[in-house]
Amino acid sequence: MSIEDRLWRFPSALMAWRNLGRNRARTALAALGIVIGVVAIASLGMAGASIQYSTNQELGGLANQVTVTAGEDNPEPALTESQVRDIERLVTDADVVAQKSGVTTIDEGGESGRVSVTGVTQASVLYDAQAGEAPDRLRSGALVSANVADEYDLELGDPVEYDGQLYRIRGILEAQQGFGGGASVVLPVSALTDQEYYSTVTIVADDGAAAEAVADRVERGMNGREEIVSVTTLAAVQESINSLTNTLNLALIGIGSISLVVAAVSILNVMLMSTIERRGEIGVLRAVGIRRGEVLRMILTEAGLLGVIGGAVGAVVALGVGLLLNQVLFGDPTLVFEWASMQYLLFGFAFAVVASLLSGLYPAWKAANERPVETLRG
Repeated sequence: MSIEDRLWRFPSALMAWRNLGRNRARTALAALGIVIGVVAIASLGMAGASIQYSTNQELGGLANQVTVTAGEDNPEPALTESQVRDIERLVTDADVVAQKSGVTTIDEGGESGRVSVTGVTQASVLYDAQAGEAPDRLRSGALVSANVADEYDLELGDPVEYDGQLYRIRGILEAQQGFGGGASVVLPVSALTDQEYYSTVTIVADDGAAAEAVADRVERGMNGREEIVSVTTLAAVQESINSLTNTLNLALIGIGSISLVVAAVSILNVMLMSTIERRGEIGVLRAVGIRRGEVLRMILTEAGLLGVIGGAVGAVVALGVGLLLNQVLFGDPTLVFEWASMQYLLFGFAFAVVASLLSGLYPAWKAANERPVETLRG
């Protein structure tokens, strides 16, 4: 069944469809403007969504963490054992992981290099292992990051030396997300006896809100007039970055909307030209009894069909752009089907239809209100 067969119950829509088919080149050019506008809006919107997704991937795993280090007024160069115990007494509803830091030299396969060493006990709180294990209580052995294992060709069971002692690798850590890249070698905190102080205390809460509450509690409990400890959390940073990316997204969509506004002006021009060319035909329709409302609906339907066709084609093209973008950036093209990206396809399509209908309003009003006698006189 053809489109005309489907539209025979709707005379205005049938006439609008036939009118668009009379000059296919002009119709195609008008629809092309809509296609370009929708592709611009949807593609820029999805690019912004990808930026926000990437940012959340980088910070998402750290937003629930609070980092405590020695403050400016701390009499010691780093956190002391008693200060760590004070923090543990203040925080009873989250994991508190005290860390010592050092460096060591790795010699393997003729290659030598210095890497950072972190001493912890609750390894599973901070790290995930892609091979082997990251135990809840790290009392022996070592964990190495994936990049160190790749660089020095290290495997499970290989020895790592620190301060004259050998530690067998029992876990290869997953690539660390977020700023800093994580530790290179992780040892039991008892291995770093040469380090008197704790460099950092990391507190892992349930979520960003809980992390903010813990940070406030530690700040008030440890610091009076002097800053004994410095407390930082990435939850507020993540919120600020999300706000920034949302603003950037709106700016990108605004730029893309300009092309759709230009397309709407093109449709206005096409519809005006079309109604002027068909002035005599419209006069005959009015003379044989076709009402103004019918003429109005016919012209608006033409404009609406241009918006629907252009919007649909533009959405399909933009979907292809989104698939390619997510494949290149994240290696997962199906991310385009997440609501954060799909909403811009729907928004672009709706914008195209509404802009087309608004563009058809004046030509439709002009055609519907011309007097039949004057239009027949030419």
